[in-house]
Amino acid sequence: MTPADLSRTVLRAVRRAVDEGALRAPVPACVRVERTRPGGSGDYACAVALQLAAPAALPALEVAAVLRERVAAEPGVGRVEITGPGFLSFTLDAPAAGDRAVLDAVREQGLAYGHGDALREEILQFHHAREVRAAVTAHAVRRLVVAQGARVRVSCAEASDPDWARLGVTVDAHGTPPVPLTGIRPVPAGATAGELLERLGPDATRWGLLRPAGHDRAALGPELLVQGEANPLFRVRYAHARARALTRGAALLGFTAGHAPDGEGPFPYDGAARPLLDLIADHPGVLLAGARHRAPDRVARQLEAVAHAFFDFHDSCPPLPAGDEKPSAAHRARLALAEAAGTVLAGGLSLLGIRAPEHL
Repeated sequence: MTPADLSRTVLRAVRRAVDEGALRAPVPACVRVERTRPGGSGDYACAVALQLAAPAALPALEVAAVLRERVAAEPGVGRVEITGPGFLSFTLDAPAAGDRAVLDAVREQGLAYGHGDALREEILQFHHAREVRAAVTAHAVRRLVVAQGARVRVSCAEASDPDWARLGVTVDAHGTPPVPLTGIRPVPAGATAGELLERLGPDATRWGLLRPAGHDRAALGPELLVQGEANPLFRVRYAHARARALTRGAALLGFTAGHAPDGEGPFPYDGAARPLLDLIADHPGVLLAGARHRAPDRVARQLEAVAHAFFDFHDSCPPLPAGDEKPSAAHRARLALAEAAGTVLAGGLSLLGIRAPEHL
C-alpha cells in the first residue's frame, strides 16, 4: 500500500462512516497522511479525526475510534492506533510488498506518477504582472494544479513579453479580468527574459527562477551552468541521465529490472535503499502540496532530495554487476529502484518545464 493508497483508504472510511450515520460531517475532498515523525507510532499518521471533530459535534477521540474500526480491516493495513488528542497512526502490513507497490506504480504511470484528481472540483484564475519570474512561476503552478485535475486560466496585467515563449510560457488573456483571481507575486528577477536566456538558456533560467521560494530572491548567476555537484540542477539532471544509462547497461548485460525475493542481498528495503524508496513513495504528496500551496519550489527541493538519495544508493548498492559477477535478483531489484528514481526525476522536471536529457 502506497501513501496515496492509504489516503484513499482513510477517505473511504470517512465516507462510509457518514453514509452509515456514524458521523454527521461533510466528507473532505481528500485526506492527508504523513510519515510518522521520529519517536512516533506506526508508519504513517493522519489528523482527519481532529479535522472532523467540530463539524461532527463529537470529541476527536470518538471520531478516531469510528474511523479506526473501518480502516483496520482494510487489506494492507496491519494496525491502527489512536494517539494523542485523536491522531490515527497506521502500521502497514508487509513493508516489502508496499515497496514493490510503489515501484510498480511508478513503472505503470511513468511520468504521470504522482498526478491525481484531488483538485478536480477547482476552477482557478491566476494573474501576474508583466515580469519574467511571475510569468514562469504562474506557468509552473498551472502545470502543477492541472496535474491534480484543476481547470486553470492565466492572465497577465499587460501584453506578454515575446521572449516568454522561448521559456515555454503561455498566457490566456491580458488585462485584469472582472472575476476573482489569485495573484502570483514572487520577488522579481531583476532581469528580462531575453537577458536571462542569453546568459543561461531556458532550462537554467527556469530552474533559477523556480527553485527559491517566491518570497526569496532568485540567484541567477553563472553557477547555474556549472557542470558539477555544487549545482543542484546539474545533479538532478545527471541523476536522471545516470539512471537511464543503468537501464542501457543492464540491457547489454542481458537483464532487466525486477523484484528481489525478501531477504535476498543488501537490497531490497533497507540500508541505502530506504531513503530513496521513501522519497519516491512521498512524491505524489509533494506534488499535491506544491499544487495546493502554489509552490513549485517544493517540487524542485524534492527532486534535489531524490537525486541525493539516488547517488547514495547507487554508490552503496550498485545496480550493475562488477567484473565477472553475474546479474542476480538483487541487481534486478536495484535496477527497478534506479529506474523509478529516474522516472520521478524526469516527471518532476517536466512539471517545472525543464528538459531531462538521456545523456549529459
